[in-house]
Amino acid sequence: MKVDLNNWSVEELVDSAINPDSIISLGDSKWQEGINKGAAFLEDYWKKNGTVYGVTTGYGDSCTVSVPQSLIEELPTHLTRFHGCGLGDYFDDTETRAILLSRLASLKRGKSGVRIELIKGLVDLLKHNILPLIPKEGSVGASGDLTPLSYVAATLIGERDVFYNDEIIPATQALNEAGLKPLTLKPKEGLALMNGTAVMTALACLAWKRANYLSQLASRTTALLIEVVHGNRDHFCPELFEVKAHSGQNKVANWIFNDLLEHSMNPEHRLQDRYSVRCAPHVIGVLQDALPWMKTQIETELNSSNDNPIIDYENGKILHGGHFYGGHIAFAMDSMKNAVANIADLQDRQMALMMDKNSNNGLPANLSGSTGERAPINHGFKAVQIAVSAWTAEALKLTMPASVFSRSTECHNQDKVSMGTIAARDCLRVLELCEQVAAATLLATVQGIELRKQKEQLSDSELSPQLIEICSKVRELSSFVDEDRPLELELRQMVDLIRKEHWSLYESES
Repeated sequence: MKVDLNNWSVEELVDSAINPDSIISLGDSKWQEGINKGAAFLEDYWKKNGTVYGVTTGYGDSCTVSVPQSLIEELPTHLTRFHGCGLGDYFDDTETRAILLSRLASLKRGKSGVRIELIKGLVDLLKHNILPLIPKEGSVGASGDLTPLSYVAATLIGERDVFYNDEIIPATQALNEAGLKPLTLKPKEGLALMNGTAVMTALACLAWKRANYLSQLASRTTALLIEVVHGNRDHFCPELFEVKAHSGQNKVANWIFNDLLEHSMNPEHRLQDRYSVRCAPHVIGVLQDALPWMKTQIETELNSSNDNPIIDYENGKILHGGHFYGGHIAFAMDSMKNAVANIADLQDRQMALMMDKNSNNGLPANLSGSTGERAPINHGFKAVQIAVSAWTAEALKLTMPASVFSRSTECHNQDKVSMGTIAARDCLRVLELCEQVAAATLLATVQGIELRKQKEQLSDSELSPQLIEICSKVRELSSFVDEDRPLELELRQMVDLIRKEHWSLYESES
């Protein structure tokens, strides 16, 4: 897979992050010429006694401190070192590659004053899969992702640890084994590597892709649920949704409607199905309607010069501002985790509907497949439902917007910050929990389908090809539950398939 860094889409970044064999193309010489001009202009500017933040001054509130010319060359290395204070778990391989790619996309635009050697250094890390060991915690999302990105800068200069060839080793050792040399950072290059939104933006790209898939899977699982509980297909008909024109909501309704054959209605039980059935498009559709504008915000950030100061070599200016601020990503992630958590809540209610004899239209309690004298000691999906409630509650708890917890820090220089990286991390955790809920719901609905078949209340001829396919694939992994057994391994495998987008859903069918 060959990847050009110019005007990336979310999908391109994610695919490249997942695939360590991606070939990163630096493109033609035109942009390289711009990179070189920017670096040359900056060096000439500060050497002629121009004042440039972070080049001839200290950092942050220390911008009033002038750095003697004899120490300017050492300044970027100090920046990388004093920010080496991250804690918490480390980003995984895919997340780390996404971070490197995200920073490359910004620096390649030529407004950060870095040399082509630094750009190539980042490409070399990706090419050789030398991945900085980056702690997840320590960024307030302005002035950029300073602390986590300091681990990228440190790797380039041969400091701290990396993950290379399936082991954690010192960066200098990994560079040496790959035939690479550590860089000596020029003035502004430490700041250019660190003073941007690369971490939160990379995580936002990964989150967007997962949320888009999850909304489709929740729609298909809802269609399965309708077959299980003998729901009414007419709740999703085009004529109904013509009068409420949210496009994402209508898309979800259409997906569900087309998944169901004409027989899929049983109005003698209830004139109107419960809200977790008939309002599913209204819940899932919120995310579907939000995903396009979220994608626009994420891609705009990805393909922007998020840095400070900006090197405007064309006009001979150094522009000091706040383009490191991650407010748009923070808002997108805070919004996304809310919409995703609502899907977990929807599926939690759908699980409850299937488990309860008072609402599942004649199925055994807890979808137990046991019959006869052994039925009293078997409990089917009872504990799975409890686990779903726990995962859902945790997801809902995390929906408080991170952006409203801005803190004044760094001697009140960073007195209003985005918290975009925390929002993105929260969003990924909410997605993780919702994927667990989706895995459990999928196992339960397929169990319900087979119980209907056993009762001769449903046959494959009455199921759409899409629903037959997904039931068949689930059964390849997890057999019918008649006797109680631990389901942890099957649930973990199901979650893994969801994260790998194992099933082709609606987008590929349209």
